[in-house]
Amino acid sequence: MLSFQQLVLRKFIILFVTFFLLVGGITYYWVKDFYIEQTKASLIQDIEIITFEIDKSTNLDKLAKQIKNKLNTRLTIIDADGEIIAESHKDKRSMDNHKYRPEIIESRKEDYGYRIRYSKTIKENLLYIAKQYRYNNHTIYIRLAKELKNINAQIFSLGLSILAVLIIFFIAVFVITYKINIKIEYETQKIATFLRNLAAKKKSTYISSEFSKEFELITKLLTKISRIIVKREKQKSKYTNKLEASNTQKDDILSAISHEFKNPIAVINGYSQTLLDDENLNKNIRHKFLNKIHNNGNKLSSLIDTLRLSIRLDGGQMSMNLVNINLYNLINDAVENIKLTYPNKIVIVEGSKDIEIKADKALFCVVVTNLIENALKYSEDEVHVKFDKDSLKVIDTGVGISKKDLQKITNKFYRANKNSWNNSLGLGLFIVNNLTKLHNFTLNVESQENIGSTFSINF
Repeated sequence: MLSFQQLVLRKFIILFVTFFLLVGGITYYWVKDFYIEQTKASLIQDIEIITFEIDKSTNLDKLAKQIKNKLNTRLTIIDADGEIIAESHKDKRSMDNHKYRPEIIESRKEDYGYRIRYSKTIKENLLYIAKQYRYNNHTIYIRLAKELKNINAQIFSLGLSILAVLIIFFIAVFVITYKINIKIEYETQKIATFLRNLAAKKKSTYISSEFSKEFELITKLLTKISRIIVKREKQKSKYTNKLEASNTQKDDILSAISHEFKNPIAVINGYSQTLLDDENLNKNIRHKFLNKIHNNGNKLSSLIDTLRLSIRLDGGQMSMNLVNINLYNLINDAVENIKLTYPNKIVIVEGSKDIEIKADKALFCVVVTNLIENALKYSEDEVHVKFDKDSLKVIDTGVGISKKDLQKITNKFYRANKNSWNNSLGLGLFIVNNLTKLHNFTLNVESQENIGSTFSINF
């Protein structure tokens, strides 16, 4: 493992190389752009001077040679059809048509045409500036070009100067950094010792440093962390208490489930044992006992189905088959099935026979059944089911729900009324709420104690 000094040296070298490459790259492109802009401005100025010197008597070939000798710049004069009229550096008869050269095309639209490109004629990268001009009542194009090869030499010279300055600067920085890192190493050793003591659960929970703001901040944070660790040790007992409370809640849930299963199982066992012990039992009594066994078997099956449905809802495993269903028919079918369990209770259905909604028929039937059955359990009077195209309401005049319980009635295994006659797992409204959300409907509950409750599903 590297020492702190070795790490600093390595980081310093990496920083130096990175900085040098970055500065070198920026300098290169800055110098290049600056040189090109200066060259471009100079060529534009030369073109303007040339246009003042050209008149009807000017010998264009002679002018091209003069420009070459005086300015060391390539001059090409091109007619409107792209043919070369005069050329300073090449035999014009050997040159291609220039009508579609980029700088010529651009000069037709702008004051000047500008392009940097490779010249096949002289095999160099050139900067071209072209201008459209009227000469002897004809359109011609004056084009100047300059080689860019000198830019690399200028950049290299500047780069050497910058490199020399950087080397001197980084040597000075390295000396200063080396002295600082000795002090940093001392501070880090102090922090390491503190952390070892903390890991060994020693009582020291305070450390400080005045070397720099950064070390002062680090030591303050370490002091804070050590105090948090001590505090968390105290919080473990609270967390343990929460776990115990959670386990108690699980025990209550299991107790509720076992209680609901225990009664029908006891009925089935009792009546079946009687039938087995007395083979000569009266036929009517035997039939009655068999009905009891059958009904409690159905009840067990219903409890199991309810538990399975709640588990699937919890796990997000429900899938739906959405179809258009007649709301009136669905509600009446649910009421007819419920009357088998509550033959002496009255359910009044109010709504149009033509209303349809898009829902999963089987799942929404579970919603309606649970709401009506829930209302029947807690109401001595009739239950009203009202519906229209926007909502469905189940209204009872039963015991009502307290404000405290109203916030929790859709929780899993929650029972607002703990009376012994309340034969419920506490899953009905949990299932209703989740199936309602699954359909993108909303469930609203309004209730007053000893007055009644209204459960509304808004489509």
